[in-house]
Amino acid sequence: MSSLAIGIVGLPNVGKSTLFNALTDNNILAANYPFATIEPNTGSVPVPDVRLNELAKIYSSKKLIPASVTFVDIAGLVAGASKGEGLGNQFLANIRSCDAIAHVVRAFDDANVTHVDENYDPKHDVDVINTELVLADLQTVENRLPRVEKEAKANPKLQPQATLLKRVRDILEQDIPLNTRDLQLDADLETWLRNELQLLTMKPVIYVFNVDEATLSDEQKQSELKDLVAPHQAILVCAKIEHELQSLDEADRKELLESYGVVDSGVEKLIHAAYDTLGLQSYLTAGEKEVRAWTIKRNATAPEAAGAIHTDFQKGFIAAQVISYADLIKAGSEVAAKSAGKVRTEGKDYVMQADDVVEFRFNT
Repeated sequence: MSSLAIGIVGLPNVGKSTLFNALTDNNILAANYPFATIEPNTGSVPVPDVRLNELAKIYSSKKLIPASVTFVDIAGLVAGASKGEGLGNQFLANIRSCDAIAHVVRAFDDANVTHVDENYDPKHDVDVINTELVLADLQTVENRLPRVEKEAKANPKLQPQATLLKRVRDILEQDIPLNTRDLQLDADLETWLRNELQLLTMKPVIYVFNVDEATLSDEQKQSELKDLVAPHQAILVCAKIEHELQSLDEADRKELLESYGVVDSGVEKLIHAAYDTLGLQSYLTAGEKEVRAWTIKRNATAPEAAGAIHTDFQKGFIAAQVISYADLIKAGSEVAAKSAGKVRTEGKDYVMQADDVVEFRFNT
């Protein structure tokens, strides 16, 4: 499957573009004034995966190809965006095309960095964004409902859609994002709601608190910030440090992170969080030509995983030869793994596991 897109959103001057630059090793404008980003910037980011290096040693592979996540740096949002304030309509259209949202929230105090409301307040900033997304969704639902109700009168089979839209409207009128509610929909209705209306507050969200250096080692402050957005996933990133890491080699990067008591960079945490939030995993293929991580949905079957390589692989699927990554590393080679009985053949009903190293057999 192709890499899915995460929209980086937030108020102006919260560090979105600085974070995007760190993610993509890019150099887009990151300025101390609102709407420095107007057109969305897009970058494909590799998912850190130490398994590729280990497999490359076993197979003497010439190339390593990691899985990837696409990030989109979207213009800053302000209160009133749903009514066209700031770059409102343009912002909302850009985020609608993304699969999930990384909501960057300023959680540092710096008089030298302008805040759109003069004073920073993480809880208020979160609420501003969520309210604008709710209002945009409410407008979408209210525009669509009369048409669906009319169609349902002519075709009673469409009545569940009209009933659902009324229910969704009632939730949104309470200023409640849809991704905080379990709507308990059957698969067809959920697919219709997601694909036909592309509601913004149905999208999975990761809250990214842009903090100062001191907060990286302040567990109490970290806990307080995460509690603001519970039960959503939240990570803490110091965009300033992430920017510094860009210019360092691996050893210096590790040393700088350790000086703040941090193991993984904020960028790595965000990439993994995005992958996890979208319900993705990767399986591996390995050989002398290349070692590669392929992106699939969790619980994908072996034929569906084969389709990630090529649709013909899925259509002509016969079987999958599977080795657990851990078993392969322990054995030291594919031949040794086979001798130890660790290589198995799986059929069409096999559900892929995240550590599978696979070779597919198929008819052309």
